Amino acid sequence: MATTFPFAAIVGQDEMTLAIQVVAIDPTVGGVLVLGDRGTGKSTAVRALADLLPPIQVIKGCPYKCAPNKPALACHICQPEKGLHASKVCKLVTENRPVSVVDLPLGATEDRIVGALDLEKALSQGVKEFSPGLLAQAHRGFLYIDEVNLLDDHLVDLLIDVAASGENLVEREGLSIRHPARFVLVGSGNPEEGELRPQLLDRFGLSVQVKTPQDVALRVEVIKRRDAFDKDPDAYKAQWQEESDKLQKRIVKARKLLPSVVIDDDMLTLCATLCQQLGTDGLRAELTLLRATRALAAMQGKKKVHAEHLKTIAPLALRHRLRRNPLDDTDSGERVNRCLQDILAV
Repeated sequence: MATTFPFAAIVGQDEMTLAIQVVAIDPTVGGVLVLGDRGTGKSTAVRALADLLPPIQVIKGCPYKCAPNKPALACHICQPEKGLHASKVCKLVTENRPVSVVDLPLGATEDRIVGALDLEKALSQGVKEFSPGLLAQAHRGFLYIDEVNLLDDHLVDLLIDVAASGENLVEREGLSIRHPARFVLVGSGNPEEGELRPQLLDRFGLSVQVKTPQDVALRVEVIKRRDAFDKDPDAYKAQWQEESDKLQKRIVKARKLLPSVVIDDDMLTLCATLCQQLGTDGLRAELTLLRATRALAAMQGKKKVHAEHLKTIAPLALRHRLRRNPLDDTDSGERVNRCLQDILAV
């Protein structure tokens, strides 16, 4: 397995690294969309996400990494009285596994994504068995799509259905399989190469815009760090291991604090007013603001959400949900900030 660039070593692109840490703390925020110039570290940052994630406990032998403490959400293999623990006297065996960050290639077929009949076993042994796909691998983890705006429409429809239901249903070649597929969707791309369909765009909790840094000193530092990594990836990652461990501990601490973080009615009213004045569709925007500001507060060790948290999160959560105004060429993030300032000034 290729060594990934350490997340802690990423310099610049603060908005992108912040959004990734927020969804690592609370995956229910709904994922991250990273759009911007080519060569700005979008895919590098996403693939480095694994550095932030502590291992998860799974039922040993389960191809879907089912959680042992959530039997209601288990797959058909791990359901009580079935499969891996069918015997009432058999103790459930668990193990720790790293959280998956699964790449979905643009050229992947539908069979590769959802899973299909295991042809090798069918031909050699005459056994009809399901071979799980990328959605099964991404369960309880992250599904990353580079150049997401170039994804085929029929695959977009498939992802929207699975993301909404949290289940993958496969009915083909005489198979009928239903398995859990709850993952955080992370996408990156260059908006100049095409736009995302609104239905998929709305599935991303946070949206980040990255630009080529113009500060010469920063550009030089990026080049030096990347060159050092390319020369000896393992040694460079070991050099940053202590900082990576600190980041992971920060994420774990924030996850523990998250349930106790309070967001009062005044703050919820502020979130709802902001979304209402910006004209966002539905209520998903408010829910994203609630979850993301709470995660940011937890990351900072705060037990209550404040207006400063909303100021930081609002552009990330709302910029991709705004309707286009042909008479206003202002950046969508600036429109969010301007509206929030007007509301706070009242």
